[in-house]
Amino acid sequence: MERTDEMTGPSLVVLTGAGISAESGLGTFRSRDGIWAKYDLYKVATPQAFASDPAMVHDFYNLRRKACLKANPHAGHTALACLQREWRGEFQLITQNVDDLHERAGSENVLHMHGELLRARCHSCGHRWPAPRRMDPKDECPKCFRAATRPDVVWFGEEPYHMDEIYRLTRLAEVFVVIGSSGQVYPAADLADIAMGRGAKTYELNIEPTGGPFISGIYGPASETLPEWVDRLIGAQ
Repeated sequence: MERTDEMTGPSLVVLTGAGISAESGLGTFRSRDGIWAKYDLYKVATPQAFASDPAMVHDFYNLRRKACLKANPHAGHTALACLQREWRGEFQLITQNVDDLHERAGSENVLHMHGELLRARCHSCGHRWPAPRRMDPKDECPKCFRAATRPDVVWFGEEPYHMDEIYRLTRLAEVFVVIGSSGQVYPAADLADIAMGRGAKTYELNIEPTGGPFISGIYGPASETLPEWVDRLIGAQ
């Protein structure tokens, strides 16, 4: 939560999931026709898979990176960027997504808890840098020069990024909103419960109700529901 200029509204934390990117053509890993459906997740998205067959892992993420670069943010992404600019209280956007659609729509200081597809990381020394369009097992780290480069994304069995800060912000939130998340992936699935337990008002905007700990929800495509919701929220300040 970066803003400090004349903050008068409640602190607002927004958590987004794969559902907000689906309308931009980036399918969720549960979608039947998405890129995930063509792969065994545990053969392309675990540290063990990378150790066993780094070429297959890179091929998979090269496809995801290509899809990400072809995708464009929609009106829902733009609405959240507008909300960040116009909200009179503290605001923080947290995402489970590894794409950069929030940033391209104008959002700033986004916390990517599952990493970023357009960044690379050295599996040996931990150095991070912008990823090329295609990555290969022979690529060398620009810092230690070892051929140990991997996508800077969180795989199954790894600890999500920024969790200390995310938990801190969640506990301080007065309003906590979940957008486009099924509530089935932990630890993100716990955040609304934590926020509600600390007295926050919790809401969801999803394609359908998830049964999560929310006092109310708005349901439908994010590109339609988010702009209307943001307009109402800003207007009510």
